[in-house]
Amino acid sequence: MILDSAAYPAPAKLNLFLHVVGRRPDGYHLLQTVFRFLDFGDSLEIESRADGEIRLHSALPGVPEQHDLCWRAATLLREHTGCRLGADLRLVKRLPLGGGLGGGSSDAASVLLVLNRQWKLDLPRSELQTLGLRLGADVPVFVFGRSAFAEGVGEVLRAWTPAPASYVVLTPPAQVSTPAVFAHAGLTRNTPAVTIAALSDGFGHNDLQPVARALHPPVAEYLDWLKTMGDARMTGSGACVFAAFPDRATAERVFAARPGHMSGFVADGVDQHPLHGYAD
Repeated sequence: MILDSAAYPAPAKLNLFLHVVGRRPDGYHLLQTVFRFLDFGDSLEIESRADGEIRLHSALPGVPEQHDLCWRAATLLREHTGCRLGADLRLVKRLPLGGGLGGGSSDAASVLLVLNRQWKLDLPRSELQTLGLRLGADVPVFVFGRSAFAEGVGEVLRAWTPAPASYVVLTPPAQVSTPAVFAHAGLTRNTPAVTIAALSDGFGHNDLQPVARALHPPVAEYLDWLKTMGDARMTGSGACVFAAFPDRATAERVFAARPGHMSGFVADGVDQHPLHGYAD
């Protein structure tokens, strides 16, 4: 029996910069970054069920159901709360896998937010963020729901709003392994930490970018072209690259000028998640 049904957004994110400032004793890297959402991403149809089953109707190629972040998010929320309801989950995937745009993390966060409301659980945002961290380091920012300065492994979040911008995002034909980038001997791991007061638009760089460039020539190619148009950077551990422009018309002109074999999209920066109101 279906109790509720609707399509919900799962927006992409950009890391406007990403510094590796150290390493914890357990091997996890300490980061500083600014996250910003985009008005482009995946979408999910989420239908609450009375029979307690979690059903995934849009399996990703090569990803077993028990590893799918949408299924894992719904299952984790049900187990954490003891809820007896279930859900049907259907994902429309627009964001590339291994692209650094946070697609899987965003999908998982939207599942947590929507089912928190549909199942009438009323968990506070902070508790959902803690749950989200068990699914992945980028999940908490999507639950937090605002552009943010992040520290730790990405889970210590404070709201910070960049200037309005439109972005050209290019999607190189490469699937970057985040563990491989972080394990690489050439990765810079000692960029000096900064305070939130030091942030400004255009600040910083991405410490993972040189490694991803070296491992994946398409990333280097797309970056080199986009750098002829603006301050091009990689997001996350790649492969996607982006540049900010002051308005949509300028971004559209730059995107139209790209070489014909380069794929991507244009999107505006968004400083509040469209599902922000689904948690207090």
